Amino acid sequence: MLRAAVWLVRTAGLVVVGLLTFLGPPSSHGARATQTVAFALVCVGVAVWALADSYPRLPVSVAGFVLPAALGVTTTAAAVAAAAGGGGTSVIAFGTVGLVAAADGLTLSGALAVLAIGVLAVEISCIAFGQGVGALLGYPLLLAVGLLLGRNRAAYRIQAEQSAALLAQHERLRTEQRRADVLDERTRIAREIHDVLAHSLGALGIQIQAARALLTDRGDVAGALDTLAAAQRMASEGLTETRRAVHALRTDTLPLHEELARTAVEHGERYNVAVPCHTEGTPRPVPPDATVALVRTAQESLINAAKHAPGRDIGIRLEYLSDGVRLTIANDLADSALTSPDAPVVHTIDGGYGLTGMRERLRLLRGTLKAGRHAQQWVVTADLPMTATPPPEKADR
Repeated sequence: MLRAAVWLVRTAGLVVVGLLTFLGPPSSHGARATQTVAFALVCVGVAVWALADSYPRLPVSVAGFVLPAALGVTTTAAAVAAAAGGGGTSVIAFGTVGLVAAADGLTLSGALAVLAIGVLAVEISCIAFGQGVGALLGYPLLLAVGLLLGRNRAAYRIQAEQSAALLAQHERLRTEQRRADVLDERTRIAREIHDVLAHSLGALGIQIQAARALLTDRGDVAGALDTLAAAQRMASEGLTETRRAVHALRTDTLPLHEELARTAVEHGERYNVAVPCHTEGTPRPVPPDATVALVRTAQESLINAAKHAPGRDIGIRLEYLSDGVRLTIANDLADSALTSPDAPVVHTIDGGYGLTGMRERLRLLRGTLKAGRHAQQWVVTADLPMTATPPPEKADR
């Protein structure tokens, strides 16, 4: 519709220019015939220009010749008609319009070629028909103005196209980012569920093997039933934790030191061991994802201690540092001479996920994990950097 409106205006302008050309008297001998031929060529050039503009899917070889030729004929003929004087001076408007289109639709070299032909035609015609200095300088200046307007128009059009392309690219990037965020969220939730199930099933396996040992080695039915009851409670708690893990990074988590204290108490009650939990430094808010990561690290370390050093004491120490938090879980190594005789020895299949899973979880938060033997203990240390949270400002009263 916009193209049709533009061409309707151009056609109306061509009619008006024609009326002004032929209703006004010529200024010199032979000017009328020159203006008639020149105006006819202007009409032909405009018609070919309209056809080329209406069929943008023309072959490149055809379009690369037709459009420059049409604009060159239009500009040159308009310059000759205007230089003939009289009423034909208004035709220079189509010379300017032709150069605007040439500068917008052609290359710079093509537009300069059209300008050079138009200026040459103006100068020759002005000399032939005896025009003054005003025509010799004014008409070329009008053509040059048309070239500048066309180049500015082309620059704005290119800028608009680039802006549209950048906007489309931005939308594609946003779509990809949303997709990546969804995948990350799914991966994070899957990791949460995996860790919860690994912890719950590992602890459940220990309880079942302990019950089996009580039945086969000691014939303690009452103790085995108590162990199986504890295993049943652990299975129920595991299901609850799994449901909570679906909403990972939840906002209803307790402060980190309270979560660790609760984990220590639960583990001590399940395995009848002492699990002291000490906190050093001033507690401060820890992001939910960091809290979950450290709690999972503690749970995995505790269950590993129950597997490999049953009945031995375990210690948990949480340190609030200036640039982060440090969690240390240390348990005495198993020793046949020191292991409590009442603690059944259990053996479980260790898939090797524990340390790897803890490292991957902490690495996502720019944290580190160290684990190894230190003296007569197995020590797991998790360091998690955090930006210090400024204390809330007191309101002035």
